[in-house]
Amino acid sequence: MKQISSIPWHGEALRRRQYPLARRSTAKTAVSLGTAKHCGDGSIPWHGEALRRRQQPATRNPQPATRSPQPATRTSQPATRNPAPGFTLLEILIAIFIFAIIITTVFASYRLVFSNTDIINKEITSYEMARNCLNRMIMDLQSVHVSLPPGYTPPDFDDPPDPFRIVGETTDIKGNGFSWLRFASLAHLPLRKNKHGGIVEIVYYVQGTDDAGFVLKRADNSYPFQDFEEKASDPVLCEDVKALTIKYLDQEGEEYDVWDSDDETYEYATPKAVKIKLELETGAEPVLFETMVTLLVIREPIK
Repeated sequence: MKQISSIPWHGEALRRRQYPLARRSTAKTAVSLGTAKHCGDGSIPWHGEALRRRQQPATRNPQPATRSPQPATRTSQPATRNPAPGFTLLEILIAIFIFAIIITTVFASYRLVFSNTDIINKEITSYEMARNCLNRMIMDLQSVHVSLPPGYTPPDFDDPPDPFRIVGETTDIKGNGFSWLRFASLAHLPLRKNKHGGIVEIVYYVQGTDDAGFVLKRADNSYPFQDFEEKASDPVLCEDVKALTIKYLDQEGEEYDVWDSDDETYEYATPKAVKIKLELETGAEPVLFETMVTLLVIREPIK
């Protein structure tokens, strides 16, 4: 008897009708367990493949595209109006504070500048006044007039003093010592109606003022000379005087605080030169001015 290798088609059809559930169960088991028979070319038979596709339809796309599970939400913001232009209280206070600092600085600088300006102007005025004063004294001393021998002879005890003598003293005014100088000169300075020239008596002296200050005055008296008296009409040469010191130099250059050309102590001679120191108050610091005048006409000592 021949061996039948395959079931005729009508037998296969009969088997499918008789055992439909068994075929499906067997195919399902074979696919799930991986025991289904493969064809000769390594593929699963068509009926097993069809069954696998029906039973596992979700495995066709193992990683399907998914959307974000978060629902789309709309963020709604309340409608806001633009604030009106302006400044906050804090900004205004800061601005006022800065403005106050600036104004204070400006006014402090303003006062400093003007105070320094006043001091500088006063110093300039003092310099000009001292320069004019010393120039006047130099001119007067360079025009000095003295009596020369043989017209001059030493005075006796009861003789009147020489009208052209040079006398230097130290006076006390309000507790301060100032130099006092008297001499005859040709440098007449007419300040009144009397404009005649010639020899005049010139006296430099310091006088106190009502505000506790001192001024330097110059008296100009015409010949014949009277006993000297201070006058309110005497012109002021310099104000704000702090000190006036006049030194007298003899023929050897020795200095003296006082002098009298009609005195035997000085051998009836006139000084060779006069040194002047003038100190003025300027508000900040006193300013010292100094000069020396050599006399153009002198009288030698008489022994």
